[in-house]
Amino acid sequence: MQSTNLLINTLINTNKDFLLDRLLAILAKQSYIEGKITLASGKESNYYVDCKQTTLHHEGNTLISYIFSKMLKPGIQAVGGLTMGADPLASGVSQMVYLLEGKPLDAFYVRKEPKKHGRSLWIEGPIKPGSKVTILEDVVTTGGSSIKAIERVQEFGCVVEQVLAIVDRNEGGRETFKSKGIDYSYIFDINEVIKKASQP
Repeated sequence: MQSTNLLINTLINTNKDFLLDRLLAILAKQSYIEGKITLASGKESNYYVDCKQTTLHHEGNTLISYIFSKMLKPGIQAVGGLTMGADPLASGVSQMVYLLEGKPLDAFYVRKEPKKHGRSLWIEGPIKPGSKVTILEDVVTTGGSSIKAIERVQEFGCVVEQVLAIVDRNEGGRETFKSKGIDYSYIFDINEVIKKASQP
């Protein structure tokens, strides 16, 4: 427990810009890949940001969880998003808030299709109807994946207060959320990632 407290104290007492720069360096090294690829939106791109290489990285996930925890709107009761990109984010932020503040913040995962057995759930986790939630994303292109998660969560009876993303690709996501009246914030613009990746 002492070592855990030491790590938390280090995060709290470290300059925010330093933490952001460290996370950006990890993203650029671990997740930025050049080459033709088809994105989840169906668009083709000359580069790809494989955020799972950062969200499943010991330091990367810790930094993201801490930064996201500071971006949450007041009164948020649960965090989650579409599996599997949001899974490590939801669990990380939930644990970080509990460690930092001792407050309950549950995590949930939105399935891409319901379970074939048991209760045939779309959503996994202790989320309850009426809860105020934040949808978490690794990379936002058009916002389509987030909208799928938002619709399932709203059908369940929860109130979506905001969407948070690690990287925004500048390809329509912001406009999508604005048209839906949903508050949206992100940690990095894609140009920041590309610039960092180009540095020696």
